[in-house]
Amino acid sequence: MTEVAVVGFAQAPAERRSTSTTSGVEMLVPVFQQIYRATGLTKNDIGFWCSGSSDYLAGRAFSFVSAVDAIGAFPPVMESHVEMDGAWALYEAWVKLLTGEASVALAYGFGKSSAGHLRRLLALQLDPYLLAPLWPDSVSIAALQARLGIEAGLWTEADMALVAARSLADPRELAELLAEPYVADPLRARDCAPVGDGAAAVVIAAGERASELCARPAWITGFEHRIDSAALGARDLTSAPSAAAAGRAAAAARAEVAELHAPFTHQELILRRELGLAQDARINPSGGALSSNPMFAAGLARIGCAAAEIMAGRADVAVGHATSGPALQQNLICVLEAR
Repeated sequence: MTEVAVVGFAQAPAERRSTSTTSGVEMLVPVFQQIYRATGLTKNDIGFWCSGSSDYLAGRAFSFVSAVDAIGAFPPVMESHVEMDGAWALYEAWVKLLTGEASVALAYGFGKSSAGHLRRLLALQLDPYLLAPLWPDSVSIAALQARLGIEAGLWTEADMALVAARSLADPRELAELLAEPYVADPLRARDCAPVGDGAAAVVIAAGERASELCARPAWITGFEHRIDSAALGARDLTSAPSAAAAGRAAAAARAEVAELHAPFTHQELILRRELGLAQDARINPSGGALSSNPMFAAGLARIGCAAAEIMAGRADVAVGHATSGPALQQNLICVLEAR
């Protein structure tokens, strides 16, 4: 069977409000140039392109078509798109390489959240009959999830504050962190990922081509995604069965490093438990989504950051995780290893 590895990763600095248009071209061109320099590739070497973005976020239909301008008009390319985080675009690119239709692929994700009101916009992904008409915002839904876990004795506000302190490298005392006001009880501002604009790109290559492009490729040994019910009342919000199932299928528990796409502090606690990660596993050394969470790029960036740990020699087994939907409804796991 064809083996595939991550050989390059780049991301744009997340900005609260960028000057780029919703097409993402201005964000993507520098990211592509960065990844070309790192791998020695040119656009002519990319056999397959796949993007992840959202027409709802951009505010117009087929917005991803405009982003293709960042690739270039010539030569003609084989290109696809998913209306999801770029992590799912990477999954499609991985499948394309497994089929032998290409030897090198580039997956990218981008989003400009500042063009609208993200907390309100995300209500559109909820059940259109019972939930969406109520316009519950994403932070309030996460607050309900956090409160359920606290009342069940699964975690405390102190546990959540410690996650934020580690992710944000905040040296303040715990008591000071817990004295901050709520934005949605029991969530404080530091419990919530920032809203921002950004982009990320990952290059994968098959077989010997991967070893040619990278001195220490991050080989993909497990790649799985699962989905839980979108109906919030139909599942236990204090758990994430889809994450657990994907983690078991991909053998994620072996990871020394885990980059978890947890937009809220308590969600990291859920994911650590569901994936069965070791107590000494390093979690989100990059800072994770709490430090940078551009829509439709943050999940792909988690896989890229996990791969970077392998490529830099800081780990032999790493896991990258991406989520989508309300309260960890959808979960994707990518396990990467050195050889």
